[in-house]
Amino acid sequence: METIAERLKSALESLEQANQKANRAPNSVQLLAVSKTKPVSDIVQAYEAGHRLFGENYVQEGVEKIQALQELSDIQWHFIGPLQSNKTKMVAENFDWVQSVERAKIAQRLNDQRTPHKRLNVLIQVNINAEESKAGVLPEDVDDLANLVKSLPNLKLRGLMAIPNAAQNEEQLMQTFLQMKALYTQLRQNYSSIDTLSMGMSNDMQQAVLAGSTMVRVGTAIFGART
Repeated sequence: METIAERLKSALESLEQANQKANRAPNSVQLLAVSKTKPVSDIVQAYEAGHRLFGENYVQEGVEKIQALQELSDIQWHFIGPLQSNKTKMVAENFDWVQSVERAKIAQRLNDQRTPHKRLNVLIQVNINAEESKAGVLPEDVDDLANLVKSLPNLKLRGLMAIPNAAQNEEQLMQTFLQMKALYTQLRQNYSSIDTLSMGMSNDMQQAVLAGSTMVRVGTAIFGART
């Protein structure tokens, strides 16, 4: 049975292979290790193998892990799940990044509850396939939310995140990723702080990297199946 360190190494190698196939510069795509539902001990194993970027989907669980690992101060914690307004304070006080900002109210609350001396990095979640069951702003509403985030002093607008429709075939998925890349490119022209396009997971990493993703979110391939 492979260790977490071995699976992490394989995931990073797969990412670099995808990067090479896309003719992109080495290390131009970051790997976010998604540790939701996994114990602190698993995160420590990945940390000891050299990894520093971790993503959590659930507020309470994520905060408990952050507090348990406070001594590992160089970990970068990303909140990537749906965020309700009654949970923004815990996220604002504990996480380094929020990848799932989709409403003005959430952005405002995160700003108001963030400590002023260290800005919270924000990605706007885009509902790129306009799915009724999925969170995120529609593509045509990205600019309005970006303008608001940019105006808030305790937030730093860093880019976009998307979770494409899982039922798409490869051609449709690539088109979705390319639509996200076009949105991202347009946003970069308007905001100098934009540098992150978070899209792609274990099963669609190659297409995401080819389309221009700068961060892929990988969980099961590193930590194993969730129980």
